[in-house]
Amino acid sequence: MTVATLAAGALALSLTGCGDGAAPVERLGGATPKATQPTTTASPSPSGAPGDEAYRKWGLKAPLEFAPKPAQKPALVPAAPGKAQVVDRIPVPPTDKVVFLTFDDGAEKDPEFLKMAADLKLPISMFLTDNIASSDYGHFEKLRDNGSGSTINNHTLTHPNLRTLPFAAQKKEICGQQEHLEKRFGSKPVRFRPPYGNYNDDTLKAASECGISQVVLWRVSMQINNFQYAEGSALKPGDIILAHFRGPSELKGSTEIQMTTRMLQRIQEQGYRIGRLEDYL
Repeated sequence: MTVATLAAGALALSLTGCGDGAAPVERLGGATPKATQPTTTASPSPSGAPGDEAYRKWGLKAPLEFAPKPAQKPALVPAAPGKAQVVDRIPVPPTDKVVFLTFDDGAEKDPEFLKMAADLKLPISMFLTDNIASSDYGHFEKLRDNGSGSTINNHTLTHPNLRTLPFAAQKKEICGQQEHLEKRFGSKPVRFRPPYGNYNDDTLKAASECGISQVVLWRVSMQINNFQYAEGSALKPGDIILAHFRGPSELKGSTEIQMTTRMLQRIQEQGYRIGRLEDYL
């Protein structure tokens, strides 16, 4: 029985979709490696600070703070031979209050969100599902190319619970999306997120064979108004935050922009900066 199977059901998030699944802290089967204090380069944000008025325009009371790119990347739990590496939190020092933004699926394609993300210079790691996002991949291409350092990553072809599928079917879901993303965007991603956070050893092997080096999970998810935590009741340094490209029909009337504004407000209220995930991996 795999570590992931033992952890299944430990954390069920209130929104349906990617947010369901076991607590990623348990899936790793061990403690996060001890953090080492990285030296950093001086840079206010991934691609320059947002304009002075941008934060007010999008409902924030103060400018966002961005973590500079570390000169030395934190030490991660190494991958097992023939399998992709699993990452659910970045092991930064406890005094380094940095978190990372990730958005999944691709159902909502709000043009106003493109403006928000560009104005605020939000570095978003996108994990796209083909049958959900492909109706307008151009939307996510614009988000990737807005100067914030955002990236496009793999989230399968059809968003199945991979743990219920045999190896060949898992590989088809992962490699199939690799091929779609390469054809549309020019390169295959090296990072993958399993739907619902559910995976097993076959998933890690299939991902590796499809050219994936890292399986990216999370310990905090953004719901409609507030965070839901896998452990504790507050953000922790290095947390990877899960959010979704969702609209009013899935957010009980709230818009993607309103949900994101609340998420950014919660980050600010807890005194955290936003980092670019790929700079730490």
